[in-house]
Amino acid sequence: MKKHIPNFITLLNVFCGCVATVFAVLNRLEIAALFVALGIFFDFFDGLAARVLDVKSELGLQLDSLADMITSGLVPGIVMFQLLAMSQTDGWGDGSHFFMNSGEFKLMHLVPFIGFIITMASGYRLAKFNLDENQTSSFIGLPTPANALLILSLPLILLYQNNDFLNSIILNQWFLIGLTLLSAYVLNCSLPLFALKFKNTSFKDNAMRYIFLIISVVLLVTMQYLAIPLIILFYVVSSFVEERL
Repeated sequence: MKKHIPNFITLLNVFCGCVATVFAVLNRLEIAALFVALGIFFDFFDGLAARVLDVKSELGLQLDSLADMITSGLVPGIVMFQLLAMSQTDGWGDGSHFFMNSGEFKLMHLVPFIGFIITMASGYRLAKFNLDENQTSSFIGLPTPANALLILSLPLILLYQNNDFLNSIILNQWFLIGLTLLSAYVLNCSLPLFALKFKNTSFKDNAMRYIFLIISVVLLVTMQYLAIPLIILFYVVSSFVEERL
């Protein structure tokens, strides 16, 4: 019976990804972000449960990646689609409204589909991860959940930070296209990044992880949703530093 517990937790991630997909399509991006965050929570605890119960399996590994493909691959692509559609209409609106504004098809109508490069890059990254036996205590390239949080933070900043300067940047199509391409690159580049798996409770053995968590909490408390992109950036930089220590 206990061998099914981690897989059930993973299926909860699948459910959260499905719900997030529906709300992302409906352009309720704040609700989509909530279910993505909940899905990532389950994604963390399915692996923890498998280690604690000592029931790791090949099925669990494949199921985990399939769940991530929905929650951390498909949903960020739809969200970027919606943001790019907004950048074309200068405001918050349903992506379908963008296409129905004119009976005449225009080249600009293709721009939002660039967002699905994130989904394609996520699928490629997850397939590589399943075949790579070296990514156990660390990652090569940005993990898809971290990338999903980065993309999902953008509509939250738009909705809750209420800063005209930030809004103008986030709704700039060239910024969004650049971020999409950068996202696809860092998902699959050869950059080594540490995993948040503690070897023990010793500060000396896990110094960078403790520092990362402390600074992340401080940033979240002081900067709210704007902290998320900064935390992802700090994660990449601190991993780079740790690799050279």
